[in-house]
Amino acid sequence: MLNFACVYYGDKYTFPYVRNLHSMVERNLTVPHRFICFTDNTVIHRRKEFKNTNIEFKPFKRHDLNGWFNKLQLFSPQSQLEGDTLYMDLDIVIMKNIDCFATIGESKNFVGMNDFNPTTGLFNSSIMRFNNQYHNIIWEQYLKRRTEFNNAHGDQEIISSLIKKHEDTISFPDEWTQSYKWLNRKGERYHTSKMTYEQDPNAKVCVFHGNPNPAESTQKWVQELWK
Repeated sequence: MLNFACVYYGDKYTFPYVRNLHSMVERNLTVPHRFICFTDNTVIHRRKEFKNTNIEFKPFKRHDLNGWFNKLQLFSPQSQLEGDTLYMDLDIVIMKNIDCFATIGESKNFVGMNDFNPTTGLFNSSIMRFNNQYHNIIWEQYLKRRTEFNNAHGDQEIISSLIKKHEDTISFPDEWTQSYKWLNRKGERYHTSKMTYEQDPNAKVCVFHGNPNPAESTQKWVQELWK
Protein backbone atom coordinates (compact mmCIF):
# COMPACT_ATOMS: atom_id res chain seq x y z
CA MET A 1 0.00 0.00 0.00
CA LEU A 2 1.18 3.52 -0.80
CA ASN A 3 2.31 5.79 2.01
CA PHE A 4 1.18 9.39 1.73
CA ALA A 5 3.38 11.40 4.07
CA CYS A 6 3.60 14.95 5.34
CA VAL A 7 5.70 16.65 8.03
CA TYR A 8 4.22 18.94 10.69
CA TYR A 9 7.10 20.14 12.88
CA GLY A 10 7.41 23.38 14.80
CA ASP A 11 4.88 26.20 14.87
CA LYS A 12 5.06 27.59 11.33
CA TYR A 13 1.68 26.12 10.38
CA THR A 14 -1.62 25.66 12.21
CA PHE A 15 -3.76 22.52 12.55
CA PRO A 16 -5.96 23.37 9.51
CA TYR A 17 -2.96 22.79 7.24
CA VAL A 18 -2.92 19.12 8.24
CA ARG A 19 -6.71 18.82 8.14
CA ASN A 20 -7.00 20.43 4.71
CA LEU A 21 -4.16 18.42 3.19
CA HIS A 22 -5.81 15.23 4.40
CA SER A 23 -9.18 16.31 2.98
CA MET A 24 -7.67 17.20 -0.40
CA VAL A 25 -5.83 13.87 -0.57
CA GLU A 26 -8.98 11.93 0.28
CA ARG A 27 -10.83 13.71 -2.54
CA ASN A 28 -8.10 13.37 -5.13
CA LEU A 29 -6.12 10.17 -4.49
CA THR A 30 -7.85 6.89 -5.34
CA VAL A 31 -4.74 4.71 -4.97
CA PRO A 32 -5.07 2.72 -1.69
CA HIS A 33 -2.90 4.51 0.84
CA ARG A 34 -2.01 5.28 4.44
CA PHE A 35 -1.95 8.94 5.44
CA ILE A 36 0.99 9.52 7.79
CA CYS A 37 1.76 12.82 9.48
CA PHE A 38 5.17 13.02 11.14
CA THR A 39 4.91 15.56 13.92
CA ASP A 40 6.42 16.75 17.19
CA ASN A 41 3.02 17.98 18.37
CA THR A 42 1.87 15.86 21.30
CA VAL A 43 -1.80 16.90 21.35
CA ILE A 44 -2.82 16.99 17.68
CA HIS A 45 -4.11 13.41 17.71
CA ARG A 46 -6.55 14.31 20.47
CA ARG A 47 -8.17 17.21 18.63
CA LYS A 48 -11.77 16.53 17.64
CA GLU A 49 -11.27 17.38 13.95
CA PHE A 50 -8.89 14.41 13.66
CA LYS A 51 -10.78 11.91 15.82
CA ASN A 52 -12.58 10.09 13.02
CA THR A 53 -9.90 10.31 10.35
CA ASN A 54 -7.44 7.68 9.17
CA ILE A 55 -4.44 9.94 9.83
CA GLU A 56 -1.53 8.23 11.56
CA PHE A 57 0.36 10.73 13.72
CA LYS A 58 3.94 9.68 14.39
CA PRO A 59 7.06 11.42 15.74
CA PHE A 60 10.39 11.02 14.05
CA LYS A 61 12.84 8.99 16.13
CA ARG A 62 15.56 11.62 16.32
CA HIS A 63 15.02 14.83 18.24
CA ASP A 64 18.33 16.58 17.60
CA LEU A 65 17.36 18.07 14.23
CA ASN A 66 15.83 21.49 13.71
CA GLY A 67 13.39 22.90 11.18
CA TRP A 68 13.49 21.52 7.70
CA PHE A 69 16.31 19.08 8.58
CA ASN A 70 13.53 16.91 10.03
CA LYS A 71 12.22 16.24 6.52
CA LEU A 72 15.38 14.25 5.86
CA GLN A 73 14.22 11.72 8.45
CA LEU A 74 11.65 10.56 5.89
CA PHE A 75 14.53 8.60 4.34
CA SER A 76 15.61 6.99 7.62
CA PRO A 77 14.81 3.29 8.19
CA GLN A 78 13.42 4.39 11.56
CA SER A 79 10.59 6.19 9.77
CA GLN A 80 9.28 2.70 8.93
CA LEU A 81 8.04 3.78 5.52
CA GLU A 82 7.88 0.49 3.66
CA GLY A 83 7.07 0.53 -0.03
CA ASP A 84 6.43 3.60 -2.15
CA THR A 85 5.91 6.94 -0.43
CA LEU A 86 4.35 10.05 -1.93
CA TYR A 87 5.31 13.12 0.07
CA MET A 88 3.76 16.58 -0.16
CA ASP A 89 4.36 19.73 1.88
CA LEU A 90 1.54 21.18 3.96
CA ASP A 91 1.43 24.43 1.99
CA ILE A 92 0.10 23.04 -1.29
CA VAL A 93 -3.33 23.05 -2.92
CA ILE A 94 -4.46 19.90 -4.73
CA MET A 95 -6.65 20.82 -7.68
CA LYS A 96 -7.18 17.52 -9.52
CA ASN A 97 -6.68 13.78 -9.19
CA ILE A 98 -3.10 13.00 -8.14
CA ASP A 99 -2.98 9.25 -8.81
CA CYS A 100 -0.32 9.87 -11.45
CA PHE A 101 2.09 11.20 -8.80
CA ALA A 102 1.85 7.84 -7.04
CA THR A 103 2.08 5.59 -10.09
CA ILE A 104 4.71 7.30 -12.26
CA GLY A 105 7.78 5.19 -13.02
CA GLU A 106 8.91 2.27 -10.88
CA SER A 107 9.70 1.84 -7.21
CA LYS A 108 13.42 2.18 -7.93
CA ASN A 109 12.83 5.65 -9.36
CA PHE A 110 13.21 8.65 -7.11
CA VAL A 111 10.76 11.15 -8.58
CA GLY A 112 11.37 14.83 -7.92
CA MET A 113 9.70 18.08 -8.90
CA ASN A 114 11.81 20.50 -10.89
CA ASP A 115 12.36 23.77 -9.07
CA PHE A 116 10.25 26.68 -10.28
CA ASN A 117 13.42 28.71 -10.70
CA PRO A 118 15.24 26.79 -13.45
CA THR A 119 18.55 28.50 -12.70
CA THR A 120 18.96 26.52 -9.45
CA GLY A 121 19.17 23.14 -11.16
CA LEU A 122 17.59 21.64 -8.04
CA PHE A 123 14.51 19.67 -7.16
CA ASN A 124 11.88 21.49 -5.14
CA SER A 125 11.20 19.10 -2.26
CA SER A 126 7.55 20.12 -1.85
CA ILE A 127 6.55 16.95 -3.72
CA MET A 128 8.58 13.72 -3.89
CA ARG A 129 7.95 10.04 -4.61
CA PHE A 130 10.48 7.60 -3.19
CA ASN A 131 11.00 4.12 -1.81
CA ASN A 132 13.41 3.63 1.07
CA GLN A 133 14.43 0.22 -0.20
CA TYR A 134 16.34 2.22 -2.79
CA HIS A 135 16.61 5.76 -1.48
CA ASN A 136 17.69 5.65 2.17
CA ILE A 137 21.12 6.57 0.83
CA ILE A 138 19.90 10.15 1.30
CA TRP A 139 19.71 9.65 5.07
CA GLU A 140 22.91 7.61 5.23
CA GLN A 141 24.91 10.24 3.36
CA TYR A 142 23.40 13.08 5.36
CA LEU A 143 24.57 11.47 8.60
CA LYS A 144 28.06 10.89 7.21
CA ARG A 145 28.36 14.46 5.91
CA ARG A 146 26.20 16.24 8.46
CA THR A 147 28.70 19.00 9.26
CA GLU A 148 29.00 19.84 5.57
CA PHE A 149 25.28 19.66 4.87
CA ASN A 150 24.29 21.75 7.86
CA ASN A 151 25.45 24.76 5.84
CA ALA A 152 23.08 23.93 2.99
CA HIS A 153 20.25 26.28 2.04
CA GLY A 154 17.34 23.95 2.64
CA ASP A 155 16.62 20.25 2.55
CA GLN A 156 16.07 20.34 -1.20
CA GLU A 157 19.71 21.31 -1.75
CA ILE A 158 20.82 18.24 0.20
CA ILE A 159 18.32 15.90 -1.46
CA SER A 160 19.16 17.20 -4.94
CA SER A 161 22.90 16.89 -4.43
CA LEU A 162 22.58 13.28 -3.32
CA ILE A 163 19.97 11.88 -5.71
CA LYS A 164 19.24 14.16 -8.69
CA LYS A 165 21.99 12.79 -10.94
CA HIS A 166 21.33 9.15 -10.08
CA GLU A 167 20.51 7.06 -13.15
CA ASP A 168 17.15 5.98 -11.73
CA THR A 169 16.03 9.49 -10.80
CA ILE A 170 13.26 11.04 -12.88
CA SER A 171 11.11 14.17 -12.69
CA PHE A 172 7.39 14.73 -12.51
CA PRO A 173 6.23 16.38 -15.75
CA ASP A 174 6.37 20.15 -15.24
CA GLU A 175 2.77 20.60 -16.36
CA TRP A 176 1.52 18.64 -13.34
CA THR A 177 2.50 21.41 -10.93
CA GLN A 178 2.33 25.17 -10.78
CA SER A 179 3.77 27.84 -8.56
CA TYR A 180 1.28 30.18 -6.93
CA LYS A 181 3.65 32.98 -7.91
CA TRP A 182 5.03 32.01 -11.31
CA LEU A 183 2.91 30.21 -13.89
CA ASN A 184 5.81 29.40 -16.19
CA ARG A 185 9.06 27.81 -14.99
CA LYS A 186 10.84 29.34 -17.98
CA GLY A 187 9.12 32.69 -17.91
CA GLU A 188 9.84 36.00 -16.29
CA ARG A 189 9.93 36.16 -12.50
CA TYR A 190 7.36 38.79 -11.67
CA HIS A 191 7.62 41.45 -9.02
CA THR A 192 5.07 40.96 -6.24
CA SER A 193 3.04 43.92 -7.45
CA LYS A 194 2.57 42.23 -10.85
CA MET A 195 1.61 38.76 -9.66
CA THR A 196 -1.89 37.70 -10.70
CA TYR A 197 -2.01 34.39 -8.79
CA GLU A 198 -3.84 32.66 -11.62
CA GLN A 199 -4.85 29.02 -11.58
CA ASP A 200 -3.20 26.96 -14.28
CA PRO A 201 -6.07 24.89 -15.76
CA ASN A 202 -3.67 22.09 -16.68
CA ALA A 203 -1.89 21.73 -13.34
CA LYS A 204 -2.88 19.23 -10.67
CA VAL A 205 -1.11 20.74 -7.66
CA CYS A 206 -0.29 24.34 -6.77
CA VAL A 207 2.81 24.88 -4.63
CA PHE A 208 3.02 27.83 -2.24
CA HIS A 209 6.77 28.22 -1.82
CA GLY A 210 7.60 31.17 0.41
CA ASN A 211 4.88 33.72 1.11
CA PRO A 212 1.92 33.98 0.90
CA ASN A 213 0.59 30.69 2.25
CA PRO A 214 -2.76 29.13 1.28
CA ALA A 215 -4.54 30.48 4.36
CA GLU A 216 -3.50 33.99 3.36
CA SER A 217 -4.72 33.79 -0.23
CA THR A 218 -7.68 35.93 -1.27
CA GLN A 219 -8.14 34.06 -4.56
CA LYS A 220 -11.54 32.40 -4.82
CA TRP A 221 -10.14 29.31 -6.49
CA VAL A 222 -7.73 28.73 -3.60
CA GLN A 223 -10.44 29.23 -1.00
CA GLU A 224 -12.70 26.75 -2.80
CA LEU A 225 -10.04 24.05 -3.08
CA TRP A 226 -8.02 24.45 0.12
CA LYS A 227 -10.39 22.76 2.51
